[in-house]
Amino acid sequence: MYVLLVTLIGYVFGCFHGSQAVSKYKKVDIKNSGVNNSGASNTTILLGWKYGILVAIIDIFKATLSIVLVLYLLNSQGITGQMQTLLVYINALFIIIGHNYPITMKFSGGKGTASLVGILLAIDWKVAVVGIGILLLFTLATDYLVVGVFFMYMSFLTTTYLFFGVEPTMIVVLLSVMGIIKHIENYKRILNKEETKLSSMFRKES
Repeated sequence: MYVLLVTLIGYVFGCFHGSQAVSKYKKVDIKNSGVNNSGASNTTILLGWKYGILVAIIDIFKATLSIVLVLYLLNSQGITGQMQTLLVYINALFIIIGHNYPITMKFSGGKGTASLVGILLAIDWKVAVVGIGILLLFTLATDYLVVGVFFMYMSFLTTTYLFFGVEPTMIVVLLSVMGIIKHIENYKRILNKEETKLSSMFRKES
């Protein structure tokens, strides 16, 4: 019962996209323009960094809110410890699945980066500090967001294993595989020197 509940909550929250709200406001089809992605980075490429940050904030907040709601419900039922942790990670998995494959967008959504940041913030501050620090470090060092994202997933994998054990780690393995698959086109564009660099994104005015 609880697995079904946290799965449903995660997927529903995941399906709400910041880019959809911005698309309607700006009357721009973000999903099918630019690099054909509905996330914050493509929004930045198309509309400038202000709208990109807005989309990122919405996608971060929805993930954090989903986990906070799940924690409230589980605590109210006296579910704590390892079981609570596992259910939170299941919720996190389905937040990303909902974001990447939302029913509201014919199962073709974003790549889950901002939502993953929101998940880290909600799960544990130490996991968040390490993960977001790694994201910023590798992104700024290479000027490619996708490189920072890859290492953020690796960081999440490592810290989850160290702090929470094997079962939650297996869920992060699934998240990491999804993340890598979703970003294959970005890796190819880096090799072909066609990937948009972070510095060039922030030169665009909103």
